Amino acid sequence: MTLSTSLRDRVAGPVIAPGETGYEDARRVYNFMIDRHPAAIVRCTSARDVQAVVAHARDSGRDLAVRGGGHSVPGFGTADDAIVADLSPMTRIQVDPQRRTAQAGGGATWGMMNEATAAYGLATTGGIISTTGVGGLTLGGGIGYLARAHGLSCDNLLSAEVVLADGQPVTASETEHPDLFWALRGGGGNFGVVTQFEFRVHPVGEIYGGPMLFELADAGSILRHFREFIADAPRQYGGFPAWQIAPPLPFVPQDRVGEPFLALVSCWTGDHDEGARVLRGFRDIAQPVAEHVGPMPYPALNSAFDALVPRGLQHYWKAVFVGELTDEAIAAHLEHGPRVPVVNSTMHLYPINGACHDVPADATAFGHRDADYACVIAGMWPDPADNEANTQWVRDYYAALAPHSQAGGYTNFASADDQQRVRDNFGTGYPRLAEIKQRYDPGNLFHLNQNITPTAR
Repeated sequence: MTLSTSLRDRVAGPVIAPGETGYEDARRVYNFMIDRHPAAIVRCTSARDVQAVVAHARDSGRDLAVRGGGHSVPGFGTADDAIVADLSPMTRIQVDPQRRTAQAGGGATWGMMNEATAAYGLATTGGIISTTGVGGLTLGGGIGYLARAHGLSCDNLLSAEVVLADGQPVTASETEHPDLFWALRGGGGNFGVVTQFEFRVHPVGEIYGGPMLFELADAGSILRHFREFIADAPRQYGGFPAWQIAPPLPFVPQDRVGEPFLALVSCWTGDHDEGARVLRGFRDIAQPVAEHVGPMPYPALNSAFDALVPRGLQHYWKAVFVGELTDEAIAAHLEHGPRVPVVNSTMHLYPINGACHDVPADATAFGHRDADYACVIAGMWPDPADNEANTQWVRDYYAALAPHSQAGGYTNFASADDQQRVRDNFGTGYPRLAEIKQRYDPGNLFHLNQNITPTAR
C-alpha cells in the first residue's frame, strides 16, 4: 500500500501525491525561494482529517508540515518527503455580533476574517496583508493596524481547538488547558495544529488613513517626529513608517514612479476629522510627494498592499525588536532604507505600545512586551537571479540595526537561518515554553517551525 493510498483511506479531503495533477502547485508555498517536494499534501476538511494526518506522520516517522495561509517566509508549510497538513479548506467563519466574538477555521485568511466581521461593523487585530493566514499570525503574536487600540491578535484570542501530537483534540482557553492556551499566544506552531480560533472582536467602522510618500531629504525629520508622536499618541492611531519604491498608481506623479520614498501608512479608527488633524501634524513637518489618504473600510486598508506581494516572489526577511528609536538607529535606517532594491521590498517599523503594553509580560507567551517597535526588513523580489544581491541588502540593514535593538525579533518575521536566535526571539517566556512543549509534544513532532526544544521540568 502506498503512502497516498494509506492516507486516502483515513481522510475525507483530497490527498495529492508526486506526479499527480495539481501536485506542482500544491507543493509550493507563498515564498518561491522554497522549493520542496513533500511525499503528500492532504487538504484537510475537518479536525478529524487533521487527527488522521497527525497520527499518520507520528506513526510513520515522517516529518509533518502544517500549512494555514502558507505565508511562512522560511517555508515551514512544506518539506522534502514530509506529509503536509494543508488547512486551506477549513475557512469557515462565524460571527456573533451580540457577544462580539468570531470563530475562524485554521485555514482562514485575514481577508476572509475582515470581510465577515466588517458586515457587523467589527474587527480584531490582523496583519498588514489580507492573504496572511489567521493561524500563523495569531500563534506568533499578531501585529497589525489595530494593535495599539486592541492589543495583538493573540491578546484577543479567547479559545482554540487544537489537535495534539498524540492525535487528541482539546480546547485551550483560560479555563481549559490554560498552560497550553498561554503557550499558543506567541509560542508559534510548536504545540499542535489549531483547527479553530475564537476571537474577541471590536467595533471598527470606516477608518481614516492610507499611505503618504515623503522625499528622502525629509525622511529623518518624519522619523524623528513619528518617534515623539507615537510615544503617547491616541490609541486610535495604528500607522507605521516604511521604505517604499513608488509603484505606478494613479496618486503617484508619473515622473516619480520607481523612486524610493519614506512612506507613512496610517490607520485611524476614531473620528475622521480628528484623524485628519492628526495627519496634518506630519504635513507640518514635510509636504508629501504623493498620498492616498481618506475614509475607507478597514478591509480595504488591510488589503491595500496585496498586489505588491503576490504569491511567487523570492523572500528573505530579518527582524528586530526596538525599545527606543535612537538617533543612531534612525541614522542606520536613513543609510540602508533608501537602497531598497525593488518595489516589492520594504522595511516596516510597527509601533507595539498602547494596548500591547497593557498586557502583563507573563500573561502570554509573546515575550517582548517591553518593546516599543517591531521592525521587519522584508526582502521580496520576483527574479531568483537577484537573490544574492537582495539578500545582502537585508543582511546589511539588519547588521546596522542590531546594535541599536533588543535581543531577538518577531518570530513571524524570522527566516530559516534564524534558528540560533529562537531563545531570543521568544524572549522571557522561553523556559516555560520548553516545559509546556515537553508536556504536549515530547517527541517534537511539531518541529517545522521556529522550534522550541522540549525540556523536562
